[in-house]
Amino acid sequence: MLHLAGAWPHISVISVLDILLVAILIYEFLELIKGTRAALMLLGLGVLTLAFYLFRIGGLTTVNWLVSRLLPYAVFALIVVFAVELRQGLARLGRKVTFSRLSTGESDVYDDIVLAANLFSQNQTGALIVIEREVGLRTYIESGVPLDARISYDLLATIFRPSAPLHDGAVILQKDRIAAAACFLPLSMNPILSTQLGTRHRAAIGITEESDAIAVIVSEETGTISIAVGGSIERDLSVERLRQRLGELLRRYVPPSTLPTPIASGNDEFADQNIADAVHRAETRHRH
Repeated sequence: MLHLAGAWPHISVISVLDILLVAILIYEFLELIKGTRAALMLLGLGVLTLAFYLFRIGGLTTVNWLVSRLLPYAVFALIVVFAVELRQGLARLGRKVTFSRLSTGESDVYDDIVLAANLFSQNQTGALIVIEREVGLRTYIESGVPLDARISYDLLATIFRPSAPLHDGAVILQKDRIAAAACFLPLSMNPILSTQLGTRHRAAIGITEESDAIAVIVSEETGTISIAVGGSIERDLSVERLRQRLGELLRRYVPPSTLPTPIASGNDEFADQNIADAVHRAETRHRH
């Protein structure tokens, strides 16, 4: 027993902390690239590394010479290839270090979704807004047009304006930012769904079947508001009910607010003016 005990190296507290730190770094890196194209690229890089190792022990002189000449430039190549992931990882680290985000700002952000849904319902404008939660939606974000802009009522009204080039497809939100617009989502193939549900509603259900996201849908035909979560859909919601459900699902307090004055469905001139004003406010805010 003493012989076996002496065979084990002495493990200090610093060594344990060192091992834990390395494990955390590896875990965070794998979480960062999970579900992205970088994961496949990293797998390919691992295959190449294994192949070069086999070449080295196999005594392939020419290949070993080539690898030794190219290896110093590999670090710069990796920085270029994984530039997006490195930038996102540093941004995530900064968000974890700084805790300056206020809950009131977050509630204002998600109240903009409710106000925008109210506008779309009044004007019978089709809209599909997907809110990312724990499961990443980067694959679907990459299928659309990247925006990376702060959520606002004006910007949502601008994106889903019928004459806007980005009004088709879905808008995907990450925390308090609009990640992308005009995104393609998987359609639900559930045969139990009503035949009255169109492509927009089936896409909303489809994305919630594959993730824990929340989808807010406004029907273009009827102007009704629906919300999809967990592969099921709640239809014909009032604006107040939508606000309440978002507060429950997102586990945050969404305060009540005064809704815009309803717009008559037959008065297109006022509807266009309302959207034009929203576009003007968004452009003014962007310039400042």
